[in-house]
Amino acid sequence: MDIWKEFDQNVITHSAAHHLMAIDDLIGRLGYARVSDIARQLNITRGSVSISLGPLKKAGLVEQDENRHLRLSERGQALVAAIKTKRHLMQRLLAEVLGVEPDQAEIDACKLEHLLSNETAQRLLSFMRFLDSEPDRGREFVEAWRASDEHCD
Repeated sequence: MDIWKEFDQNVITHSAAHHLMAIDDLIGRLGYARVSDIARQLNITRGSVSISLGPLKKAGLVEQDENRHLRLSERGQALVAAIKTKRHLMQRLLAEVLGVEPDQAEIDACKLEHLLSNETAQRLLSFMRFLDSEPDRGREFVEAWRASDEHCD
């Protein structure tokens, strides 16, 4: 299998993920989302938003009503929920376990959120639940790993 080709097999691009998340956020805050609102939130032009929404509509992730208000389809909502979960898991792993500075962990989690497979996200969720299940044991595990990491070159 040509692993490098897998990158192109992702459901959506990084930019598309941000458009979907912006729609979700705007609907949550305002009760609606319009092209101009998305453009303002993402700090891009309305034209860029309109171009980016085309493939998302075609893929059945975004719908638009007669008032030009946008909403996520069920598939779009499920995808946003998965992306948010993956971002949260990656942020926790990077910051709490690996000791990456929180701001950098957030940046890196944002880069990875839509690339992570559901299988890997499930395993990561299982690992984080393991650490959370017995906080003292989880903390000891992380501290032992960090102590051994200090000795690695």
